[in-house]
Amino acid sequence: MSIDDQVDKVAGKAKEFAGNATGDKHLEGEGKAQNLAGKAKEALGNLKDKAEGFVEEAKDKINGDKS
Repeated sequence: MSIDDQVDKVAGKAKEFAGNATGDKHLEGEGKAQNLAGKAKEALGNLKDKAEGFVEEAKDKINGDKS
């Protein structure tokens, strides 16, 4: 998880809370969207890491079979 993803999630939650507390639906919605964007980027990063791991495992198996 990158710092940027974490910042988006925390800032989004703060905006959502502030919007809810003040009755500002626009700010609340903006916060929800920012929070979701942070979660989506985090999930994409995790998926990328897993895919890279699978590729490395496949490379190792292929190289091991050639020896």
